[in-house]
Amino acid sequence: MDLYEYQARDLFESYGVPVLAGIVADTPEEVKAAAEKLGGVVVVKAQVKTGGRGKAGGVKVAKNPDEAYEAAKAILGLDIKGHVVQRVMVAAGARIAEEYYFSVLLDRANRSYLSLCSVEGGMEIEQLAVEKPEALARVEVDPLRGIDKEKALEIAREANFPERLLEPVADVFVKLYEVYKGEDATLVEVNPLVLTEEGDVIALDGKVTLDDNASEIRHPDHEALADKATEDPLEAKAKAAGLNYVKLDGQVGIIGNGAGLVMSTLDVVAYAGESHGGVKPANFLDIGGGANAQVMASGLDVILGDEQVKSVFVNVFGGITSCVAVAEGIVKALEILGDSATKPLVVRLDGNQVDEGRAILAEANHPLVTLAATMDEGADKAAELANA
Repeated sequence: MDLYEYQARDLFESYGVPVLAGIVADTPEEVKAAAEKLGGVVVVKAQVKTGGRGKAGGVKVAKNPDEAYEAAKAILGLDIKGHVVQRVMVAAGARIAEEYYFSVLLDRANRSYLSLCSVEGGMEIEQLAVEKPEALARVEVDPLRGIDKEKALEIAREANFPERLLEPVADVFVKLYEVYKGEDATLVEVNPLVLTEEGDVIALDGKVTLDDNASEIRHPDHEALADKATEDPLEAKAKAAGLNYVKLDGQVGIIGNGAGLVMSTLDVVAYAGESHGGVKPANFLDIGGGANAQVMASGLDVILGDEQVKSVFVNVFGGITSCVAVAEGIVKALEILGDSATKPLVVRLDGNQVDEGRAILAEANHPLVTLAATMDEGADKAAELANA
């Protein structure tokens, strides 16, 4: 789960990371009141989960409450890369002398943590990595050791911080890692981390991604950080049903068992769709090994609720769960859904008890169900039906 900037700011503050005062507001009137409370120069910042806010006009400096009010009127309702601004944060201004970059993230490829750091902050890190890779320090972090003061000093030196700043920035690095570890995050990023003219090191902007796998048991309080208002209703329904679902922009609904098989199915459907009007996969949905009737019904309910979906491709390889259980699940799922099931299903079964499973579907003879012998055949038929 990605956090909004104001949520990251509050989290940083709770761990002792130096931050500026900030007040969340939803209307221009609230922004004006916040600016009056903070006093002096403030910055009105759009709260959206995407980058490029400044370039899009989503960040404005205001010298007084009236200017803050006008800034809010310009920012609220602004569309930034498909994200409509519903809320802003009014942050106290800072007299910035220098800008830096720091992050710690999960390095899946190396099964470790990685810290990225640079004395050239403020710009997008992807741009910096391409244009000036030598300016970006990459330091592996041992998960068992983490970032203690010694490691923090190593990172600061690798990033070419001057001697006078090593101690103060290292102290901030240690606290940011405490956020990363304490909240089971997969990313903690500060861009920019600034040095003020007064000599203070402050996290001016923060980005935090939390590991959803840790939320339910280790961090039930994370549920309060979720933005229900902007959550995709289909993804919310799938999450409530315990399904691994991601909505995509296509017309062929996908159901499979196992992430690898589903990913392969997406590719095969996309390829087949090139011959049928350019139709594409509509989702990623992995039902795992328990393809019983209720799981299948929940999955079909989610996919059929997507107005863009024109057909569904069920691609299952029976392993621990046999094709008999899957076939029975599909038949019973269609009974459960009743009249709400109106879109054609193409089903490809293979593996454990495949013949028996196909026989169950053939005997049921449901008008919406078409059997396919292979994955390629099923993808092509699903794409054809979607295009029709």
